[in-house]
Amino acid sequence: MKQITAIVMAGGKGKRMGAEEEKPLIKMNGKPVVEHVLTALQNAKRVGKIVVAVSTSTPRTAGFVKKFPVIVLETPGKGYIQDMQFAVKNLGLKAVLAVASDLPLITSKIVDDVLERYEACGKPALTVAVPIETKTQFGVGVEYAFEVDGRMVVPTGVNVIDGRLIDDGWMDQEVYVLDKNEVAINVNTLDDLQLAERLCTSAIE
Repeated sequence: MKQITAIVMAGGKGKRMGAEEEKPLIKMNGKPVVEHVLTALQNAKRVGKIVVAVSTSTPRTAGFVKKFPVIVLETPGKGYIQDMQFAVKNLGLKAVLAVASDLPLITSKIVDDVLERYEACGKPALTVAVPIETKTQFGVGVEYAFEVDGRMVVPTGVNVIDGRLIDDGWMDQEVYVLDKNEVAINVNTLDDLQLAERLCTSAIE
């Protein structure tokens, strides 16, 4: 499989954090959460170019990520899906991996695994989800869940799509249910941040 472009979605306001800092720059174990995501992508064998999609809500994030070998693109800041579509169309991208900037536990191994699964599925889109119990065991809130093969799952903020079909509306998709803590913890609140820090420390130990 050819290396594909990854887009880090880093334009959200992060109101639930209750912090003055922009959400992608909230620090986990001394480093901004977006830096953890960028490190995972840089170390992934199947990722080539990396784009960081920012907005007027995240100007300091835009400045911070420029020290990495990435393309920084300002999006309209209308929402995750709309901003991802804007980035894909603006850059004329084909196969694209979209990753939320609030997944600091994601690893390069998981990234490569997801891209390998996308290639094998033969569908234009792949959504990564975790079993709902993987999130609820930590007391993490769930905003949206859906059923796959009789099991309730929650989207993680990791998707792969064929950018050439971005204007076609709904794409036939594979749902990859990945029962891993590394993609179960989105840092939306300070409690989420503390949980991610604990899990990261446990993994290192």
